[in-house]
Order: sequence, then structure tokens, then C-alpha cells
Amino acid sequence: MKKVIVGLVALALSACSTLKTSSDYDPAANFNDVKTYAWIVKKTKDSTYHLDGLMDQRIRAAVDSQLSAKGITLTDAATADVLVNYLTKVDKKINVDTFNTNYGYNPYYGSRWGYSGSMNTQTTVREYEVGTLILDMVNRETGKLIWRGSVADTIRDQNTPEERVEVVNHAISEMLVNYPPKPEAN
Repeated sequence: MKKVIVGLVALALSACSTLKTSSDYDPAANFNDVKTYAWIVKKTKDSTYHLDGLMDQRIRAAVDSQLSAKGITLTDAATADVLVNYLTKVDKKINVDTFNTNYGYNPYYGSRWGYSGSMNTQTTVREYEVGTLILDMVNRETGKLIWRGSVADTIRDQNTPEERVEVVNHAISEMLVNYPPKPEAN
């Protein structure tokens, strides 16, 4: 549960500038037949309150909006064509930059041609976090995964709930831009 909370917070705190999206799908699946979906129900004792409830609501609302715009209707899990679920994760990354600086460059000939001064090397190490949201669509009848999309971004602070909503909506929109997949022409 703690990982889910961290992941949801990570997505909420990520900015829209460096989104990396990807998707994969089962080429045998007929996405033209997908007209309805339902969320996979997680079994818990208390389904009314979750620590990650606000972010969960934002993600579900963004997915609902995007799928509705594509003509796919939210329905009951017993009759849906696909079941939808999401998961989140946070990865720590390290960026190492080394800079060589030479001051006092002398372009003229002489005993110290081309160099006058000293060489300094500066290395900076920066640790940062990348939040990833993964969205799965599973064929309800077969239980097989037919589509997976993901969106990842560097985590940055967003101060207001409105900014968090905007980030989530943009991320989901970018992830679903190529859904349903178009079969490649031969």
C-alpha cells in the first residue's frame, strides 16, 4: 500500500514537460469490439476510505474522461468488454555531469602557447525521482492483457490541487493518444 501511495504522489508531483509515453498491445485483439469497460475492483475490508483516495479519484476521472471521448462506456464489471487497472511506481535516478574548465586561454604563440592558467574539473551528482503510471486493459472473458500504456516523468512539486489535476489529465491524455492501436499496414 505504501508503494501505491508513493507512486500516486509521484505522479501528482510530476510536471508535464518531459513526459515519456509508451504502449504495447496484443495484435490478435480486436479493439473495434471494445465498447465498454469497468475498473478492476480491489478487495479491501473498507472500500470507502483510502490514504491515496484523492489521487485515485483524479486518475480514474482522467481515464474515464479519455475513454468516454473515444466512445468507450463505463459499465458493470460483469458485462464489460475490458477491465481497466492502473499501477504506479517511483524510480530513483542519478545524473552525473563533469565539467572541465580552463581559464586564461592564450591563443598567441609563445612559451606557454594556448594555455595560461589552470585546469579545473567539477563533477556534480544529482539524484532525482521518476514517477511512472501504468494503465492496463484486460479482456474480461479471457483474463488476458490486451493493452498496456505507460507515462513517466521527473517528479517536481505541484502546489495546488488544480495543478495536480492538470498534471494527471495531461499524463493520461498523452498515454492514451494512440489508443486504440492502429494495425500497421503491410
